[in-house]
Amino acid sequence: MTTEEESQINIFRCLDFIRDNSSAYAKAKADRVYMEEFRKSKKALLMKAAEARGHNAFAAQEREAYADQEYQEHIAALGMAVEAEETLRWRIIAAQAKIACWQTLEATRRLELKVIP
Repeated sequence: MTTEEESQINIFRCLDFIRDNSSAYAKAKADRVYMEEFRKSKKALLMKAAEARGHNAFAAQEREAYADQEYQEHIAALGMAVEAEETLRWRIIAAQAKIACWQTLEATRRLELKVIP
């Protein structure tokens, strides 16, 4: 297999990777955004529960909310969502970089064919 054939196979693998993972990336991003937004609701619900338990000061309610196990679990889940999104994003960026390199190599090859009879 020649280098040119390998390059063509690699370029198609990169394109396939981007196509095949675009939905997974979109879902990972949607999950991360949902987790970020729900974090605010979770905090409000936990502060309301803290108020019902007698913590009337805002600072005390906030402290109780941040210390709550459910909030900590949510933050951990948010971290996993960000990790999943970023992993896919950087893999797609790597595939795009390979495509850009392939384009440069192909342009150089075409130029060499014109210059060298």
